[in-house]
Amino acid sequence: MTTSHLHLMASPEGNLPQFLRQIHQYPLLEAGEELELARRWLEHKDEEAAHRLVSSHMRLIAKTAMGFRGYGLPLGDLISEGNVGMMQAINRFDPDRGFRLSTYAVWWIRAAIQEYILHSWSMVKIGTTASQKKLFFNLRKIKGQMKAIEEGDLSPDQVSAVAEKLSVTESEVIKMNRRLSSPDPSLNVTFAGDGMGEWQDILVDESPDQESLLGNMEELDTRRRMLAGALKELSDRERHIVTKRHLQENPLTLEHLSRHYGISRERVRQIEARAVAKIKESVQEVALQSTSYSSDLPFMSGQI
Repeated sequence: MTTSHLHLMASPEGNLPQFLRQIHQYPLLEAGEELELARRWLEHKDEEAAHRLVSSHMRLIAKTAMGFRGYGLPLGDLISEGNVGMMQAINRFDPDRGFRLSTYAVWWIRAAIQEYILHSWSMVKIGTTASQKKLFFNLRKIKGQMKAIEEGDLSPDQVSAVAEKLSVTESEVIKMNRRLSSPDPSLNVTFAGDGMGEWQDILVDESPDQESLLGNMEELDTRRRMLAGALKELSDRERHIVTKRHLQENPLTLEHLSRHYGISRERVRQIEARAVAKIKESVQEVALQSTSYSSDLPFMSGQI
């Protein structure tokens, strides 16, 4: 049985109150019975055994999910994610370790629910590190203990106390508190005094679209192929001078090349000019044989 199949067999679908009443009908398992079912699943992938293991722990899953109701997400979704954690626990449970499945499974159930909350609570990703996750799931409780449950910033003393208790920086406490106190604003909220403009109006993506990017890549590839063909028509010295002067990140000077070839700087300049003219002529000939194409190749360093 796949985990997705198990998930459908023990999930709240549609009528949540009815589902919560029904889960109390599933009997709890005795230790010996649980051990036998766990072995049947581990050794033979017995679907009936897996189903009974899941259903007998539905009360645990629902109770754990109810502990996370304060984050504004549907309880049915939290229970469904708890089922995912339960199935992961069953797949990894070693019945010969000597402890009950519920002791092992509760950690997987909580982890699955917490991961779902972190990904669903806000469009902006939060809680990417262990300390941030700890802060996200404990800040509300600690604020309640400090009787600081009202919205708004915490006092410096409260920030310091939370940071010390959770072993995080005061800056992290301030940022997380503001994230928890301010839900994601709608893109349809107006920002102009006359109510005529919305935030989404100023969120235009200025980056090139995929069609433009593809066109630019094809054009660059064509330029490179035409240049490579033109370079083959040059002599070794012409090709070397053009390459060193125009086709590398740090171009060489006329002085450097004049010393290399034992000729004057003016002679190097003449060879360079003649080679560039040959390249342009070669490119124009190729362009005339295909679609109309610009012969102004970018010879400066970094453009090819």
